[in-house]
Amino acid sequence: MAKVEAEVGKRPEGIWGGLIKWIDDRFPMTETLEYHVTKYYAAKSFNWWYVFGVLAFVVLAIQLITGIFLTMNYKPSAEEAFASVEYIMRDVEWGWLIRYLHSTGASFFFIVVYLHMFRAMLYGSYKKPRELIWLIGMLIFFVLMAEAFAGYLLPWGQMSYWGAQVIISLFGAIPVVGDGIVEFIRGDYSISDITLNRFFALHVIALPLALIGLVFVHIVALHEVGSNNPDGIEIKEHKGSDGVPLDGIAFHPYHTSKDLVAILIFLMIFSGVVFFAPEMGGYFLEHANFEPANLRATPEHIAPVWYFTPFYAILRAVPDKLWGFILFGLSVVLPVFLPWLDRSRVKSIRYRGWIYKFALTVFVITFLTLGWLGVQPAEGVYVMMARIFTVLYFAFFLLMPYYTSIDKTKPVPERVVYHG
Repeated sequence: MAKVEAEVGKRPEGIWGGLIKWIDDRFPMTETLEYHVTKYYAAKSFNWWYVFGVLAFVVLAIQLITGIFLTMNYKPSAEEAFASVEYIMRDVEWGWLIRYLHSTGASFFFIVVYLHMFRAMLYGSYKKPRELIWLIGMLIFFVLMAEAFAGYLLPWGQMSYWGAQVIISLFGAIPVVGDGIVEFIRGDYSISDITLNRFFALHVIALPLALIGLVFVHIVALHEVGSNNPDGIEIKEHKGSDGVPLDGIAFHPYHTSKDLVAILIFLMIFSGVVFFAPEMGGYFLEHANFEPANLRATPEHIAPVWYFTPFYAILRAVPDKLWGFILFGLSVVLPVFLPWLDRSRVKSIRYRGWIYKFALTVFVITFLTLGWLGVQPAEGVYVMMARIFTVLYFAFFLLMPYYTSIDKTKPVPERVVYHG
């Protein structure tokens, strides 16, 4: 292993080596690569849960590249937006593929991000000393939600228009300033050409820049304190005479080779959806969005795209508009406080007691059920179910200080346990 690592850190000779030296004299390229890749040590015990961060980076690249090409032919005008999307799909060479890559990528972005966040909840990756990493990650999540919502309006389809109308109007529930906020977001008294232009600017320029910046800061913060592992043990506390963590292994080439396998598998699944089920039964691309926006006719059932539906179900579960908006906002913001709500002495679920395992299982079932309820009509049994699962959702967070403090935990080993 030491021989391989020595070879990795060795500077190439000849013309290539001279070029690298010339760059290093003017820019810390090799030093940066060593700090963040070749000499960044992560635990040997990483499992498949640790691939979703890399996959999120891959999907971000797909979204940025396809978004650039879509922007070349899209027209941010209420009169031309829907027709320009049709033009991209029908007349632009490979336009249909670029559009499907982008629309499918939006859903897969949330899939991998949700799984990435769930892994943090499994292994306590939000606990000390990684609170800041979690906070930055939550900021990324908020920006991603704003980016997705802004992009959702751009096709100017029937569901895009009315979904945006419903969500934006929620801010009107805020006392005194609500109507002013709604008008500020729209830029008009109703969703119009001005709104579309604002959302286009946010989706294409402002929010992607914020997203890229936050991802960079997220990675820098992660590499400063080091990655967590399935055992929740700090590998930096056990180092050899050479200063290398005894339970650590160089991120490159060991973890990068594993990540490459995961990326290839992911791209096969991703491509299968793009080519054979880009609409995913109306969940990725709603059927109503294949009709141009009609200001005089509302869809039979208005619902946002699937990755917003858990929070939308909470919103509809409350009959009062203001309290519905408050609970909607709290449902999104509460995970921010996980580092301080969790009072357990251990990080990883491997060494937690049955109470936390039970609570986390109920939370997962609750989140998935709320997602399903968000696309159902707001009537009868669906509303009652939404209220029950809304209580369970908030109970997971609000009762966490209590049940994590009384939960009986197992002894945590001093060194990482490697399940070869």
